Amino acid sequence: MADYSFVKDKVAVVTGAGSGIGQAISMGLAKVGAIVVLVGRSAEKLKKTAELIQDLKGNSVVVCADVNSIESVEQMASTVLEKVGVPSILINAAGVHGEIRSIKESDPLLWMDTMMINTVGPYLVCRAFMNQMIELGWGRIVNVSSAASLVKPNSINSAYATSKIALNHFTRQLASDLEGTGITANVIHPGEVKTQMWANIKFDAEKSGNQVMTRWADMVGESGGDSPEKAVEVILNLSTPESNEINGKFLWIKDGIKKPMHSWD
Repeated sequence: MADYSFVKDKVAVVTGAGSGIGQAISMGLAKVGAIVVLVGRSAEKLKKTAELIQDLKGNSVVVCADVNSIESVEQMASTVLEKVGVPSILINAAGVHGEIRSIKESDPLLWMDTMMINTVGPYLVCRAFMNQMIELGWGRIVNVSSAASLVKPNSINSAYATSKIALNHFTRQLASDLEGTGITANVIHPGEVKTQMWANIKFDAEKSGNQVMTRWADMVGESGGDSPEKAVEVILNLSTPESNEINGKFLWIKDGIKKPMHSWD
Protein backbone atom coordinates (compact mmCIF):
# COMPACT_ATOMS: atom_id res chain seq x y z
CA MET A 1 0.00 0.00 0.00
CA ALA A 2 1.23 3.49 -0.87
CA ASP A 3 2.34 5.80 1.90
CA TYR A 4 -0.32 8.47 2.45
CA SER A 5 1.01 9.68 5.80
CA PHE A 6 1.52 13.11 4.22
CA VAL A 7 -2.27 13.57 4.41
CA LYS A 8 -2.45 12.94 8.17
CA ASP A 9 -3.97 15.84 10.15
CA LYS A 10 -4.51 17.94 7.04
CA VAL A 11 -7.92 19.58 6.66
CA ALA A 12 -9.91 18.29 3.68
CA VAL A 13 -13.20 19.86 2.54
CA VAL A 14 -15.46 17.57 0.52
CA THR A 15 -18.72 18.77 -1.03
CA GLY A 16 -21.44 16.26 -1.79
CA ALA A 17 -20.15 14.27 1.18
CA GLY A 18 -23.54 12.87 2.13
CA SER A 19 -23.65 10.15 -0.51
CA GLY A 20 -22.05 8.53 -3.54
CA ILE A 21 -18.57 9.51 -4.66
CA GLY A 22 -18.36 12.35 -2.14
CA GLN A 23 -19.06 9.99 0.74
CA ALA A 24 -16.50 7.46 -0.49
CA ILE A 25 -13.84 10.16 -0.90
CA SER A 26 -14.58 11.53 2.57
CA MET A 27 -14.17 8.10 4.12
CA GLY A 28 -11.00 7.43 2.16
CA LEU A 29 -9.39 10.67 3.31
CA ALA A 30 -10.47 10.11 6.92
CA LYS A 31 -9.07 6.60 6.83
CA VAL A 32 -5.55 7.94 6.18
CA GLY A 33 -5.80 10.57 8.90
CA ALA A 34 -7.22 13.71 7.29
CA ILE A 35 -9.65 15.90 9.22
CA VAL A 36 -12.58 15.85 6.81
CA VAL A 37 -15.14 18.65 6.59
CA LEU A 38 -18.34 17.11 5.25
CA VAL A 39 -20.31 19.62 3.16
CA GLY A 40 -23.78 19.11 1.71
CA ARG A 41 -27.39 20.19 1.88
CA SER A 42 -28.75 17.28 3.93
CA ALA A 43 -27.74 17.26 7.59
CA GLU A 44 -29.14 13.73 7.92
CA LYS A 45 -26.98 12.36 5.09
CA LEU A 46 -23.87 14.15 6.36
CA LYS A 47 -24.47 12.75 9.82
CA LYS A 48 -24.55 9.25 8.34
CA THR A 49 -21.18 9.82 6.65
CA ALA A 50 -19.79 11.18 9.90
CA GLU A 51 -20.92 8.01 11.68
CA LEU A 52 -19.21 5.85 9.07
CA ILE A 53 -16.02 7.86 9.53
CA GLN A 54 -16.29 7.50 13.29
CA ASP A 55 -16.48 3.72 12.81
CA LEU A 56 -13.15 4.02 10.97
CA LYS A 57 -11.70 5.91 13.96
CA GLY A 58 -11.46 8.98 11.72
CA ASN A 59 -12.22 12.64 12.32
CA SER A 60 -14.88 14.68 10.56
CA VAL A 61 -16.90 17.87 10.95
CA VAL A 62 -20.35 18.43 9.45
CA VAL A 63 -21.11 21.81 7.83
CA CYS A 64 -24.37 22.12 5.91
CA ALA A 65 -24.27 24.34 2.82
CA ASP A 66 -25.87 24.76 -0.59
CA VAL A 67 -23.04 25.09 -3.10
CA ASN A 68 -25.11 27.05 -5.61
CA SER A 69 -25.72 29.86 -3.10
CA ILE A 70 -23.09 32.58 -2.69
CA GLU A 71 -24.22 33.36 0.84
CA SER A 72 -24.34 29.71 1.90
CA VAL A 73 -20.85 28.98 0.55
CA GLU A 74 -19.38 32.09 2.17
CA GLN A 75 -20.92 31.14 5.51
CA MET A 76 -19.62 27.60 5.16
CA ALA A 77 -16.12 28.85 4.41
CA SER A 78 -16.17 31.21 7.40
CA THR A 79 -17.25 28.36 9.67
CA VAL A 80 -14.53 26.04 8.36
CA LEU A 81 -11.76 28.62 8.64
CA GLU A 82 -12.81 29.64 12.15
CA LYS A 83 -13.54 26.22 13.65
CA VAL A 84 -11.32 23.79 11.71
CA GLY A 85 -8.65 25.74 9.86
CA VAL A 86 -7.43 26.29 6.31
CA PRO A 87 -8.06 23.29 4.06
CA SER A 88 -5.12 21.72 2.28
CA ILE A 89 -7.39 19.48 0.23
CA LEU A 90 -10.57 20.62 -1.50
CA ILE A 91 -12.80 18.13 -3.33
CA ASN A 92 -15.83 19.34 -5.28
CA ALA A 93 -17.91 16.18 -5.58
CA ALA A 94 -21.40 17.68 -5.29
CA GLY A 95 -23.28 17.19 -8.53
CA VAL A 96 -26.56 16.39 -10.24
CA HIS A 97 -27.30 14.82 -13.60
CA GLY A 98 -30.38 16.84 -14.40
CA GLU A 99 -33.07 15.86 -16.84
CA ILE A 100 -32.69 13.54 -19.82
CA ARG A 101 -34.29 15.68 -22.51
CA SER A 102 -33.40 17.53 -25.68
CA ILE A 103 -32.82 21.28 -25.44
CA LYS A 104 -36.16 22.06 -27.07
CA GLU A 105 -37.98 19.94 -24.47
CA SER A 106 -35.87 20.98 -21.49
CA ASP A 107 -37.05 22.79 -18.38
CA PRO A 108 -35.04 26.05 -18.14
CA LEU A 109 -35.03 26.00 -14.34
CA LEU A 110 -33.73 22.42 -14.18
CA TRP A 111 -31.16 23.17 -16.88
CA MET A 112 -29.85 26.20 -15.00
CA ASP A 113 -29.90 24.32 -11.69
CA THR A 114 -27.62 21.66 -13.19
CA MET A 115 -25.18 24.35 -14.32
CA MET A 116 -25.30 26.07 -10.93
CA ILE A 117 -24.55 22.96 -8.89
CA ASN A 118 -22.04 21.31 -11.23
CA THR A 119 -20.10 24.35 -12.42
CA VAL A 120 -20.88 27.48 -10.43
CA GLY A 121 -20.77 25.55 -7.15
CA PRO A 122 -17.11 24.48 -7.56
CA TYR A 123 -16.22 28.04 -8.59
CA LEU A 124 -17.80 29.48 -5.45
CA VAL A 125 -16.20 26.89 -3.17
CA CYS A 126 -12.73 27.26 -4.72
CA ARG A 127 -12.93 31.05 -4.60
CA ALA A 128 -13.99 30.97 -0.95
CA PHE A 129 -10.80 29.18 0.11
CA MET A 130 -8.19 30.17 -2.48
CA ASN A 131 -6.53 33.08 -0.71
CA GLN A 132 -6.05 31.14 2.51
CA MET A 133 -4.79 28.06 0.67
CA ILE A 134 -2.26 30.20 -1.23
CA GLU A 135 -1.02 31.62 2.07
CA LEU A 136 -0.67 28.07 3.38
CA GLY A 137 1.60 27.29 0.44
CA TRP A 138 0.44 23.75 -0.34
CA GLY A 139 -2.83 22.32 -1.50
CA ARG A 140 -4.80 20.03 -3.77
CA ILE A 141 -8.06 20.90 -5.52
CA VAL A 142 -9.92 18.09 -7.29
CA ASN A 143 -13.14 18.69 -9.19
CA VAL A 144 -15.22 15.64 -10.08
CA SER A 145 -15.96 15.80 -13.80
CA SER A 146 -17.20 13.13 -16.20
CA ALA A 147 -16.27 11.39 -19.41
CA ALA A 148 -19.54 12.85 -20.69
CA SER A 149 -17.63 16.10 -21.12
CA LEU A 150 -15.34 14.51 -23.73
CA VAL A 151 -17.78 12.66 -25.97
CA LYS A 152 -19.61 13.88 -29.05
CA PRO A 153 -22.71 15.95 -28.10
CA ASN A 154 -26.05 14.21 -28.17
CA SER A 155 -29.63 15.40 -27.79
CA ILE A 156 -30.28 14.05 -24.30
CA ASN A 157 -27.46 15.27 -22.13
CA SER A 158 -27.11 18.98 -22.85
CA ALA A 159 -27.16 20.38 -19.31
CA TYR A 160 -24.98 17.74 -17.65
CA ALA A 161 -22.37 17.52 -20.41
CA THR A 162 -22.21 21.29 -20.79
CA SER A 163 -21.79 21.76 -17.04
CA LYS A 164 -18.89 19.30 -16.96
CA ILE A 165 -17.23 20.80 -20.04
CA ALA A 166 -17.39 24.18 -18.32
CA LEU A 167 -16.03 22.62 -15.13
CA ASN A 168 -13.08 21.22 -17.08
CA HIS A 169 -12.20 24.60 -18.50
CA PHE A 170 -12.71 26.35 -15.18
CA THR A 171 -10.30 23.88 -13.57
CA ARG A 172 -7.71 24.50 -16.27
CA GLN A 173 -8.06 28.22 -15.68
CA LEU A 174 -7.78 27.66 -11.94
CA ALA A 175 -4.66 25.56 -12.44
CA SER A 176 -3.12 28.37 -14.47
CA ASP A 177 -3.96 30.92 -11.80
CA LEU A 178 -2.41 28.69 -9.12
CA GLU A 179 0.78 27.85 -11.00
CA GLY A 180 3.78 28.29 -8.71
CA THR A 181 1.76 28.57 -5.48
CA GLY A 182 2.20 24.97 -4.32
CA ILE A 183 -1.47 24.26 -5.04
CA THR A 184 -2.68 22.15 -7.94
CA ALA A 185 -6.11 21.83 -9.53
CA ASN A 186 -7.25 18.82 -11.55
CA VAL A 187 -10.42 17.06 -12.66
CA ILE A 188 -11.16 13.35 -12.49
CA HIS A 189 -13.59 10.97 -14.11
CA PRO A 190 -14.57 8.83 -11.09
CA GLY A 191 -15.69 5.86 -13.14
CA GLU A 192 -19.07 4.28 -13.85
CA VAL A 193 -20.19 3.97 -10.25
CA LYS A 194 -23.52 2.65 -8.95
CA THR A 195 -24.46 5.73 -6.94
CA GLN A 196 -27.83 7.38 -6.33
CA MET A 197 -27.16 9.44 -9.46
CA TRP A 198 -26.89 6.21 -11.45
CA ALA A 199 -30.20 5.04 -9.99
CA ASN A 200 -31.84 8.35 -10.86
CA ILE A 201 -30.54 8.19 -14.43
CA LYS A 202 -31.80 4.62 -14.80
CA PHE A 203 -35.25 5.59 -13.55
CA ASP A 204 -35.49 8.69 -15.78
CA ALA A 205 -34.18 6.84 -18.83
CA GLU A 206 -36.70 4.02 -18.44
CA LYS A 207 -39.51 6.48 -17.78
CA SER A 208 -38.69 8.55 -20.87
CA GLY A 209 -37.94 5.51 -23.02
CA ASN A 210 -34.43 6.68 -23.81
CA GLN A 211 -32.63 3.60 -25.06
CA VAL A 212 -29.11 5.07 -25.00
CA MET A 213 -29.15 5.95 -21.33
CA THR A 214 -31.09 2.80 -20.43
CA ARG A 215 -28.40 0.65 -22.04
CA TRP A 216 -25.70 2.54 -20.16
CA ALA A 217 -27.53 2.16 -16.84
CA ASP A 218 -28.11 -1.55 -17.46
CA MET A 219 -24.45 -2.07 -18.34
CA VAL A 220 -23.32 -0.44 -15.11
CA GLY A 221 -25.89 -2.36 -13.11
CA GLU A 222 -25.04 -5.74 -14.61
CA SER A 223 -21.28 -5.23 -14.30
CA GLY A 224 -21.52 -3.92 -10.76
CA GLY A 225 -19.87 -0.70 -11.86
CA ASP A 226 -16.48 0.68 -10.91
CA SER A 227 -15.53 0.64 -7.26
CA PRO A 228 -15.59 4.15 -5.74
CA GLU A 229 -12.31 3.19 -4.07
CA LYS A 230 -10.63 3.70 -7.45
CA ALA A 231 -11.54 7.40 -7.39
CA VAL A 232 -10.33 7.59 -3.80
CA GLU A 233 -6.99 6.13 -4.89
CA VAL A 234 -6.56 8.80 -7.58
CA ILE A 235 -7.18 11.57 -5.04
CA LEU A 236 -4.89 10.06 -2.43
CA ASN A 237 -2.12 9.68 -5.01
CA LEU A 238 -2.60 13.31 -6.02
CA SER A 239 -2.16 14.29 -2.37
CA THR A 240 1.40 12.96 -2.19
CA PRO A 241 4.52 15.10 -2.79
CA GLU A 242 5.29 12.94 -5.84
CA SER A 243 2.29 14.52 -7.60
CA ASN A 244 3.39 18.14 -7.15
CA GLU A 245 3.74 18.68 -10.91
CA ILE A 246 0.34 17.26 -11.90
CA ASN A 247 -1.73 20.37 -12.56
CA GLY A 248 -4.58 21.20 -14.91
CA LYS A 249 -5.09 17.59 -16.00
CA PHE A 250 -8.04 15.30 -16.70
CA LEU A 251 -7.32 12.15 -14.69
CA TRP A 252 -8.77 8.64 -14.97
CA ILE A 253 -9.16 5.83 -12.49
CA LYS A 254 -7.09 2.70 -12.97
CA ASP A 255 -8.65 -0.12 -15.00
CA GLY A 256 -12.07 1.50 -15.20
CA ILE A 257 -14.98 0.25 -17.28
CA LYS A 258 -14.63 3.26 -19.58
CA LYS A 259 -11.25 3.47 -21.21
CA PRO A 260 -9.37 6.79 -21.01
CA MET A 261 -10.25 9.25 -23.77
CA HIS A 262 -8.35 12.21 -25.18
CA SER A 263 -8.90 15.40 -23.22
CA TRP A 264 -6.54 18.31 -23.91
CA ASP A 265 -3.07 16.88 -23.45
